[in-house]
Amino acid sequence: MTDTLTIERTKDERPVTDRGAIRRRKRSTRPAWEEPPTAAGQTAKGLTLGMVVAVVLIPLWIIVVTSLSTQAAVNRAGGLVIWPTDVTFEAYRVMLGDSTVRNALLVSLGITAVGTAVSMVVSILCAYGLSRSGSVAHRFILVLLIVTMFVSGGLIPTFLVVTELGGYGQWWSLILPGAVSVFNILVLRAFYSDTSADLIEAARIDGAGDWRILWSIVLPTSRAVTAVVALFYGVGYWNSFFNVMLYMPTDSEKWPLQYVLLTYVNRGNGLPGSVNSGFGSQFAQTAPLSLQMAVVVLTIVPLLLVYPFMQKHFRVGVLTGAVKG
Repeated sequence: MTDTLTIERTKDERPVTDRGAIRRRKRSTRPAWEEPPTAAGQTAKGLTLGMVVAVVLIPLWIIVVTSLSTQAAVNRAGGLVIWPTDVTFEAYRVMLGDSTVRNALLVSLGITAVGTAVSMVVSILCAYGLSRSGSVAHRFILVLLIVTMFVSGGLIPTFLVVTELGGYGQWWSLILPGAVSVFNILVLRAFYSDTSADLIEAARIDGAGDWRILWSIVLPTSRAVTAVVALFYGVGYWNSFFNVMLYMPTDSEKWPLQYVLLTYVNRGNGLPGSVNSGFGSQFAQTAPLSLQMAVVVLTIVPLLLVYPFMQKHFRVGVLTGAVKG
């Protein structure tokens, strides 16, 4: 009898190699309310995802191909080039050989790094303070922050305040006026409020203060939302150009890359305010549209390089390392 049970158990525990059996087993593990996938549904999902990917990748492909095309290829295509024929890196050579573009790239990197750091520090401290129920006047401050999301002083009062504080033509005018996003603070506050109370209570029993709790407990268990908010701030600073138009419209040495791109695309020739611009001297040898697309590529590449390193944090659970129930 024992041998019979052992043989039957061994038969049941054998790996299933039949594809049909594997498919039936997977279907049997699906919840009762979830219908099995159909061929039409799977095809529709694949087509939808394919179209979304095409909508994203095709414009990028056209921009890159056009930036690598010669003047003759651009003329034959009547504008943007879809398929590469005469590949050349002349536009990138001219662009990177221009001192204005190189300086603008460094300015953009500096503003993005410093601005993101300042915004994250202020947002994290504010969100943590608002998430603690014992904080002084935290409800009143929270209401004031929410009000500013719907009511603001306007552009002219902001310009007058920054100018009176001596910000016209200064680096900090590109960072501090937009350093804080109330929406990001509310997102961080919501995650910090959900941090396990048992962890915080245990830390307080061990003698940890608010700074230690924030650094050792709250931030490690909120890596996902911290990475997302940091990416939002970084992309915002990298793409910003409006403050440059307000506070330093004539000082080309302090222009970020996005404003250089804006002025060049609008003018189609040498940069205004730049006396030694390489664009004007090389304009006859390089296709203007190719040069414009090369500058666009230069503004996209840093984000494409940073995003894969941030992506790994998106998959991390919000309560990684916290109490498991």
